[in-house]
Amino acid sequence: MSIDPQLAELLTVMPEDLFVGDAATARATIDAGIGLLPVMTELARVEDRTIPGAVDARPARVYRPSTEPGLPVTLFFHGGGFVIGGLSSHDALARRIARHAESIVVSVDYRLAPEFPFPAAIEDAFAAYRWIREHATELGGDPTRIALAGDSAGATLSATICLLAREHGLPQPALQLLWYPTTGIEDTPSRAENAHAPLLTADSIVWFMGHYFGGREGAELGPYGPYAAIGTIVDLSGLAPAHVVLAGHDPLRDEGADYAVRLRAAGNPVHCELFEDMVHGFMSFVDLIPRCEECAAGSFAALHKALHA
Repeated sequence: MSIDPQLAELLTVMPEDLFVGDAATARATIDAGIGLLPVMTELARVEDRTIPGAVDARPARVYRPSTEPGLPVTLFFHGGGFVIGGLSSHDALARRIARHAESIVVSVDYRLAPEFPFPAAIEDAFAAYRWIREHATELGGDPTRIALAGDSAGATLSATICLLAREHGLPQPALQLLWYPTTGIEDTPSRAENAHAPLLTADSIVWFMGHYFGGREGAELGPYGPYAAIGTIVDLSGLAPAHVVLAGHDPLRDEGADYAVRLRAAGNPVHCELFEDMVHGFMSFVDLIPRCEECAAGSFAALHKALHA
């Protein structure tokens, strides 16, 4: 199936060869484009603050869909290959999550590579999860109703937190909402089939992972080494229910599908959606493309159901 026509037209104006130079240039180009987009989803309150990271305080943005006390909380991690992205790049998506899930959303600006390579992002993400479980009430939220959500690298962080929570004896979230995660399984048909797909190509994956791991592998990655490729972790039992969303024109499609199958085989409740006419990163266009908004509906409904059961 071909890419949705409206999405395909939008993609023609996206910068080419963005992920070939230094990370700072890529970030600046993306930030310039984001600054042109209007805010489409108004909420009761949006505020910037800091929360503890693994090393120092990290910027975070808190979205409140209403002033009602005791709302559930969704901890959100943005995508960007662990190299780009931030609070502004995923502001529109965070707003949509808050509105459709009727949830406070805490979007975390974790440390990025190459300045802070693996496992800095994981450490900050897990620190945020520990903090939100202990301090949700400070945000007016319900500490018994917490979910994780993320797209691409952010989905990987969400899945990794579930694994780390199990390892450290912490409660699992109500849901892990994983939009097109990367799991480190490289030799898949979709990586070959979509090597030149829009937004994420085989070459750009090499660029991202080169920055993220800094040429290190195996024992060089330290105690977090097993979490460098969560798709290779054997035991996936005892994890949160998962809602996994995949795009047909995405190099990461098959590894995400494999992770969903293995989560289910390990006894975890899993629902997986595949949208054949979508590309990697399509959730970033929910405010712009009707088909992207349509494809997001099941995700938002699953999150709402998990948090308001």
